[in-house]
Amino acid sequence: MTVSDRDVRQAIIDACIQMNELGINQGTSGNISCRHGDGMLISPTSTPYDTLQPEDIVFMGWDGAVDGRLPPSSEWRFHLDIMKARPEVNAVVHAHPTYCTTIAIMGRKIPAIHYMVAVAGGSDIRCAPYATFGTAELSAHAVEALRDRKACLLAQHGMIAVGSSLAQAMWLAVEVETLARQYHGALQIGEPPILSDEEIENVIKRMASYGLRDKEAAA
Repeated sequence: MTVSDRDVRQAIIDACIQMNELGINQGTSGNISCRHGDGMLISPTSTPYDTLQPEDIVFMGWDGAVDGRLPPSSEWRFHLDIMKARPEVNAVVHAHPTYCTTIAIMGRKIPAIHYMVAVAGGSDIRCAPYATFGTAELSAHAVEALRDRKACLLAQHGMIAVGSSLAQAMWLAVEVETLARQYHGALQIGEPPILSDEEIENVIKRMASYGLRDKEAAA
């Protein structure tokens, strides 16, 4: 079933509001995009989520051309570059969850402290090096940190989660924040034991069909 343009725009608005309701974002610091047609739809910059209308969501072509009455999120570049580099990614969620951001401030990755790290695609959730927000440098760091992964942290910044649908990306964003909170808590006691790469590979295989199931993609 084809999802209409307006439905995708509304889904982005609903997800932006949900980010704050779930406590994985504050204010308008997060941003969300969905692959759509010959480009993507992305939330606009610095606009309160509860005031957004479907017409406020910005369309951006693969060449960076913008069609919208508001400017796109200041982080549009890594949304666009991630989707161009990863054809299987249909949605990108960027937020500043408290625990993910705390770990990212310290420049740490989230290691395999729990088998659920596997939902992000590997034995850790990498932390991309710091670069100024909205820059090509940050985008390049993010794309590399997401290589063979579905989530990453951004040093002194926040986190990114991607998915085959918006629902999948949102689900993963919440899971990553939970892992960050667990890691932060474990570090209050000491350095936690880490599961082996072999065990994470085993978990990934067993989780081949694990996760949120969608009736249809959000884009």
